[in-house]
Amino acid sequence: MKQTRRKFTPEFKTKVVLEALSERLPMAELAQKHELHPNQITQWKREFLDKASDVFSKGEKARKTEQDYQQESEELYKIIGQLKVEVDWLKKKLQS
Repeated sequence: MKQTRRKFTPEFKTKVVLEALSERLPMAELAQKHELHPNQITQWKREFLDKASDVFSKGEKARKTEQDYQQESEELYKIIGQLKVEVDWLKKKLQS
């Protein structure tokens, strides 16, 4: 008999981890309630806690100021200009 792996949604994992963090039930009872192995809950809990700080830092990293956009735009225009000069030069060389 072939046994398939169960897939859990992020919402389910979050629910289980939050229950584990609340410590209202012992890990064994929580595992039995959700039909999981206690080690699986511990692994999800560790992963959740390791990545918790990313939730608050992403907003700061993702924000770009108007100055950042202008600087990026200037760099791209510079590259476009350089490439146009190179293409024109190559076209001239091919015609000769």
